[in-house]
Amino acid sequence: MSATPPAKTHPMYYRALGNTGLHVSVLSYGFWATFGVKDGLRDDEGVEVAKACLRAARARGVNLFDNAETYGEPQGEAERLMGEALRQLAAEDPALWRRAELIITTKVFWAGPGVNEKGLSRKHILEGISASLRRLQLDYVDLYLCHRPDPHTPTATVVRAMTDVVRSGRATAWGTSEWSAQQLTEAFWVARAEGLEPPQVEQPQYSLLERQRVEVEYHPLYAQPYKLGTTVWSPLASGILTGKYNGGVPAGSRMTQKGYEWLARILEQRRADGTLDRVRALSVYAQDALGCSVGQLALAWCLKNPNVTTALLGATSVEQLNENLDAIQVLERLTPAHMERIEDIMGTRPAPYQGYGGQGMRPLLTI
Repeated sequence: MSATPPAKTHPMYYRALGNTGLHVSVLSYGFWATFGVKDGLRDDEGVEVAKACLRAARARGVNLFDNAETYGEPQGEAERLMGEALRQLAAEDPALWRRAELIITTKVFWAGPGVNEKGLSRKHILEGISASLRRLQLDYVDLYLCHRPDPHTPTATVVRAMTDVVRSGRATAWGTSEWSAQQLTEAFWVARAEGLEPPQVEQPQYSLLERQRVEVEYHPLYAQPYKLGTTVWSPLASGILTGKYNGGVPAGSRMTQKGYEWLARILEQRRADGTLDRVRALSVYAQDALGCSVGQLALAWCLKNPNVTTALLGATSVEQLNENLDAIQVLERLTPAHMERIEDIMGTRPAPYQGYGGQGMRPLLTI
């Protein structure tokens, strides 16, 4: 039997990733809380499940695959599984899995229990990229991201170390995850002043329930000279926007897993503040107005924002992944009227950006 996946059932769309020159699929596939975290999803079986999901994603035009040194148990297991799955897929179908067509990303910050096995010291960044490349079985990654800001390491030290990673050929660009706009601009101008490589991509959380940072705080960073690219995570709010938690927490779901107790606490907050009631109403609207699931509508809504370069999906079954990828068809049918109705139901629109030319600026009279 041929290892080549069936032809795409629907076109994928691609967006330019900031100033990197790369073009990435608007939906991408991530390994956070997906592989290496459950019994039975390791070793040979884990590799086969990963291969099936990667193959399904690639068949639909996905070209960006995301990981991090901290994902999996033990830490790094998700990178190891992904690396082995990619190696086998490339051997089975070299044309489809050409390295030149894949955008592989990973992140550095947490790697082990030791005091120097975390953070963004030069030591950990350089050791981290070497360890990640070994696990991924790659010569380089396309994007190397600082998984969180490090208050104990000067920004200039981080920028110099990440510049060395890029200029040594171990990554083609670097970026951040959950950095503030102030931290991003500081790193950018340190790089400009010293002739170093600036951060070009940010991986923030973004969904109908988490909007302030992407829509307001980062607003000035989408224009040149920054032209920030984004690879947003949790577009379904860890499953809350799929509706699966409307009636409780299903057995075996992410919120029942060890280490993800914080997600269960967030769910209880969302239940208390009425969010789950609004998700139920949105579920009805999704079906009645667009004939889709609430999860597909939430993904399509996310992609309507032109400043979202790509949204990361997580799935451990081909069926779940394909359902999420079908959000592309919903995206094409979303009208301004649909978007306004979603706002009415959810009530999560943040106050608009009030920077230059906004509230409090002196009026300019022209004739």
